[in-house]
Amino acid sequence: MTFLRKLKNFCHSNGFNIFLSNNIKLAKTVGFDGAYIPSFNKHFTKNISFKKNFKLLGSAHNLREIREKEKQGVHYIFLSPIFKKDNKKVLGLYKFLKLKSYTNKRIVALGGINTLNVKKLNLINNKSFASINFIKNLYE
Repeated sequence: MTFLRKLKNFCHSNGFNIFLSNNIKLAKTVGFDGAYIPSFNKHFTKNISFKKNFKLLGSAHNLREIREKEKQGVHYIFLSPIFKKDNKKVLGLYKFLKLKSYTNKRIVALGGINTLNVKKLNLINNKSFASINFIKNLYE
């Protein structure tokens, strides 16, 4: 617990938000900015009261999972994988747009993000994306 509080203080003092994966109660107790609920977590039900700026993030790969995340009360849904990555099945732009149209939650594109794909996301007016490798490559 002490480590998590130090990590939270470090992130906040450097202007970063911090989210804990798959443990909402601990994230709330430690004072994190929110929690992430993976697509495989279908058991969380929103019966906990949160401070106003506590955000729930969730991931989904299809309409059924989007509906589960809506029931769980997430604020943002990471929809993936959008673009080709390691021979995995991808949604592509058309299916991404179709799934995005089924919800009023903020959608974040995830999976296979690179410079060309960021331009494609801009063309469809989707400004939210997440990527570790793309950002890492920008700084190397």
